[in-house]
Amino acid sequence: MTTVTAATPAPAALPPRQNWLGRTEAWLDARGKGAWIAAMVLGFILFWPIGLALLFYMIWSKNMFSGSCAKRTRHARHAFKSSGNTAFDAYKAETLRRLEEEQNAFEEFLARLREAKDKAEFDQFMDEREKRSKQDPEPAEA
Repeated sequence: MTTVTAATPAPAALPPRQNWLGRTEAWLDARGKGAWIAAMVLGFILFWPIGLALLFYMIWSKNMFSGSCAKRTRHARHAFKSSGNTAFDAYKAETLRRLEEEQNAFEEFLARLREAKDKAEFDQFMDEREKRSKQDPEPAEA
């Protein structure tokens, strides 16, 4: 009689445990700029050096001025993480590359569209100005 024993998988590596400060920062990042601003205001209300420290941290980390705090860090963490399947990783890399190209093409299209709209508005302004100058000739100086 033979016994079959199930092979137990090796325990997955646990992510390093963050301290309360790191967890708080991650929690605020997940909620965006509004949460950071609310925390800063609360810090000023409770004890002004806390609010000041948060303000300096937000300026120093440049999270407040870089679009979206949480979206970029979440995307960066998960976008290039290997799944272990090389075929899927290649597909994912190709899809991300294609999406970035489409995004760039769309942003260029929007820029051209804005330029065309601005040019049309400027041309309309110049035409109206020219019509007004033809209707109201400047008085002759004596």
